[in-house]
Amino acid sequence: MPEMDREIEILRGYELRLLRCTLPPPPPPPPSDSAPRSPPSDDVITTASHRLRSLITDLLVSIETGRYLHALRSPDAARLVFKLTDSDSAESLDNTIECAERVYSEFLNRVESFLSEGEDDKEKSLRVVIVTSIAVAAFLGFTQCNMTGPVEGLPKCPLPLIESNDVDKFVEWDNWARNQLMSSGSDLLGKFSNLQYIVFAKMLLMRTKDLLSEGSISSRSISWWLARVLLTQQRILDDRCSSLFDLLQVFMRQTSHHFGTLEKLASYWGASLHKDEGLAIISMLHLEAGIMEYTYGRVDSCRLHFESAEAAAGLELSVTGVLGFRTVYQVEPKAQMVLVANGSSWNSSENCESDSGGPQKKETSSNDENYEASDILITPKLLENGNGHGTREGIQVGGTAAPLSAIHQAVILAKCLLIEKSTRHDDMQKWDMAPYIEAINSQQSSGFALRFFCDTLRIRWESTRSRTKERALMMMDKLVQGLYEPSPGVAQRIPLCHGVCIPTIANLRKEYGELLVRCGLVGDAIKIYEDLELWDNLILCYRLLKKKAAAVDVIKARLSVMPNDPRLWCSLGDFTNNDACYKKALEVSNNRSARAKRALALSAYNRGEYETSVVLWESAMALNSMYPDGWFALGSAALKTRTVFRRSKLECILTETCQLDRRNSWQLWENYGHVALDVGNISQAIEAVRMVLETTSNKRVECELLERIMTEVEKKISGSPSSTRIEDPSNQVCLDDSRMASENESNVESGNDRSRETEQLVDFFGKVLQQAVLSGNGVDIWGLYARWHKLKGDLTMCSEALLKQVRSYQGSDLWNDRDQFRKFARASLELCRVYMEISSSSGSRRELFTAEMHLKNTIKQATAFSDMEEVEDLQACLEAVQTKLQSNSTPT
Repeated sequence: MPEMDREIEILRGYELRLLRCTLPPPPPPPPSDSAPRSPPSDDVITTASHRLRSLITDLLVSIETGRYLHALRSPDAARLVFKLTDSDSAESLDNTIECAERVYSEFLNRVESFLSEGEDDKEKSLRVVIVTSIAVAAFLGFTQCNMTGPVEGLPKCPLPLIESNDVDKFVEWDNWARNQLMSSGSDLLGKFSNLQYIVFAKMLLMRTKDLLSEGSISSRSISWWLARVLLTQQRILDDRCSSLFDLLQVFMRQTSHHFGTLEKLASYWGASLHKDEGLAIISMLHLEAGIMEYTYGRVDSCRLHFESAEAAAGLELSVTGVLGFRTVYQVEPKAQMVLVANGSSWNSSENCESDSGGPQKKETSSNDENYEASDILITPKLLENGNGHGTREGIQVGGTAAPLSAIHQAVILAKCLLIEKSTRHDDMQKWDMAPYIEAINSQQSSGFALRFFCDTLRIRWESTRSRTKERALMMMDKLVQGLYEPSPGVAQRIPLCHGVCIPTIANLRKEYGELLVRCGLVGDAIKIYEDLELWDNLILCYRLLKKKAAAVDVIKARLSVMPNDPRLWCSLGDFTNNDACYKKALEVSNNRSARAKRALALSAYNRGEYETSVVLWESAMALNSMYPDGWFALGSAALKTRTVFRRSKLECILTETCQLDRRNSWQLWENYGHVALDVGNISQAIEAVRMVLETTSNKRVECELLERIMTEVEKKISGSPSSTRIEDPSNQVCLDDSRMASENESNVESGNDRSRETEQLVDFFGKVLQQAVLSGNGVDIWGLYARWHKLKGDLTMCSEALLKQVRSYQGSDLWNDRDQFRKFARASLELCRVYMEISSSSGSRRELFTAEMHLKNTIKQATAFSDMEEVEDLQACLEAVQTKLQSNSTPT
C-alpha cells in the first residue's frame, strides 16, 4: 500500500474509533497503538508526528473507556495544544464573567495556533484529530453528567491546570456558560451541571470546522459531532431555537452527504468498516436526523428519516393481533396488539452479545418488583399457534420469537416518537405505542440507553392509567436512582445515547415531579422543582397548597443569590403580574430574553395597547421565530390594530405558522385564515376554515371569516378577466395587426386559465361550506350556502338553503326579540327575491304564491315591529310579488 494511502487510512481510522464510542456494537478493545508497527521503508516518521500519534492514542483510549476527564487533563495535550507549562497556575483567576470570557478566548487562540503549526497536511490532519478528540471528550463528559450518568463529581471547569474543588469558585464562569447557551433568547429547561463542558466542546469544534473550510484538510465526521452538540444544546433549552435549527440543517445535511450510503462509507473507511457496521452507521445517522426533525416538530421529514433507518437496518415493521393475556387473573384470551418484524438480515452474534461492553441483560429482580405493583403484565402472554397449549412472549420475527440487535431496537423505539408527534394526543395514542414498547421489554438483552428510553416511554404510558399508576411511580423512582449509581460504567451507557431520544436528567426529574403531583405527593415534588430551579412548576405546587406567599419568598431568596438570572425575574413577573419584573429580566439579559418580551407583549395586548403589542411580538419573534404561540399572538394583535402590514410581513407569518407543529390548534387556523385574506390568498383562507372544522370535529367555525371569504369570492367572480381590455396608450408606438392578434389570443388563454382557477376555488369553498352546514354550526351558514348556490347559478338549491335559514330563525322568541326578527326578516326578504327570480326564469307562478303567502303571514304577525325598516321592506316585496302575479296570468 502506498505511504500516502496508508496515512489517510490511519487518520480516518481515528475518526471511526471516535464514532464507535457512540455506535452499536461497542468498540472492541483498542490496540496498544493505532500507528503502523513499523514505519515505511522509504521514510522515517518524524519526532513531531510520533508525539502527535502517541497523544491521539492516549486520548482515544481514555474516551473509549469513559475516562473523559483524563483526556481533558492530559499533560501532553496541555503542553502541545494549550501551550501550558508546569509554572502556569490558576491562582490568579477571578470569579467573574469577564475572566471566563478572557480565559476561554485565550485557550481558543492557542488551539488555533496549534492547528496552524503543522509542517504538512499529514501533520495538520493529526492535529485536527487531537483537537476533535478533546472536544468529544468534553461533550461526552457533559452527556454523562446530564443525560446518561453516572452523575459523579466532574470538576466545574474542563480546562487543564484549572482544578478547584471550591463550588463557589466558578459560579460566574457557569453563568457565563449559561449565557452562551441562552444567547438565542431561550432559557434553560432547568438546572444543568458542567455547562462549561458543552460550551468548550462547541467552541473547539466550530473553530476547527472554520479552519478546515479554509484549507485542504478534511475531517468529515466533525460535522456529525457538531450536529450532536447543537442538538443537545437545543434539548436543554425550553424553547426551540431558530438559529440552532439553521445550523443543524447545514451540519446534518453535510453528514448525510458524507455518510448517507454504503458506497460513501466504503470509499472513506475502506476495509476498516464491515458491511453490517456500515448499515448500522447509516441507520444511526437517519435516527439522529429523525430525532432532530422530531424536536422541531417537522413530522413529514421525521417520518422519512425513520423509514430510511428502518430500511437500512433491514426491518419491516407491522402490528397485528394475537390472542393472549394482559392481566395476571385473566381467564379468557383476548386479542393483543403485537409487533411483527421481518428482517432481511439478522446478525445473530450481535443479537446474543451480552458482555460487559455490549447489551445488558434484563434485571429480573426489578421486573419482579414491577409485576407485583400491578396485576397488569409488563408484556402480554401470547397463545402459541392460537391454541391454549402454551404461551410465548416477545416480538414476532418472521413468525418466531427472536432477539433483536441494538440498532433494530433503536429503530423500533423511534416509531414511538413518530406516533407521538403524528397522532392525536388521547388514550388511543399510548395504546398505538404499546406494541413497540412491549417489543423492547420482551428482549432478553438491551443496551443501557435503549432500556432507559423504553422505561421512560412505559412510565409515560402507565402513569395515565389508574391500574398501573403506582407501578409507574415505582419505575420512575428506580429509573432516577439508577442515574446516580456507579454501575454500569460510563463506557456502557454512552453507546446509542444519541440514537434514541432519552430525556436529560433534569427533564426526567421534572417528569418525576409532575408524576408526584398527579399522585398527590406535592411536598416531594416541591423539593425536586426547587433543586432543579424550575420556578414555574414550584409556583404551581405552592398554589395547589394555597401557599402563594411561600413561592414569592423562595424566588426572592434565590434572587438575592442570583440577581442576574432572567428566568427568576420572569417567574416573579408571572406570579405577581408585574411588568417591572419582565423589564428587569430584559435588563439583566442584555435585551436577549425572549420570554420577557413575550410576556410584555401579552400584557400590552390585555391592556388594549395593540400597536405596542405588535412591536414587542415582532421583537420577540425576531429573536426566536420558532415559538408557535408567538405567531398566533402577533396575528391577533395585528388584526386588532387594523394596521396595514406589508404583504411580505404577513406572508412571513403564514410561512412560520405552517412550519410549526401547532396544526391541531383551531385558534391558530382561524387567525391564519384572517391573515391569508389580508394578503389576498383566498384558497389558503378556505383551507384554514377546513382545518378548523377538522381539528374541532366540525364543532367550530367562524361565520365572520366565512362571510369575508364569500365576499372575496363574489368579488373575484364579478371581476371576470374576460371583461378586461387591452389598451394602447397614444404615447406608445402602435402594434402591428399580427402582434395585436397574438396578444389578444394570449390574454384569452390567460383568462381561461384564471376562469378555471376561479371555478376550482368556488368548488373548494362549496365543499367546505357543505361540511360546515352538515355539522349544524348555526343558521348563518345556511345563508352563506345559499349565496354559494347562487354563484353556481342553481337558484332552486339557493331557495332551499334560504328556506332552511328562515325556518331556523323561527321559534318562540322570534316575535319578542327585535334582533332575532331583524335576521328573520332579512332572510325572508332574500328568499322571496330568489322565488321571484325563479319565477321569471321558469315562468312558474308557484314560487310567487309561496312568496306571497310567506310575506303576508310574516307581516301579519309582526305588528310589534311595525316601526322597523325591515317590515317596510317586506311590505314593498309583497307589493312587487302581487304586481307580478297580476301581470302574469299564465297558469303554472
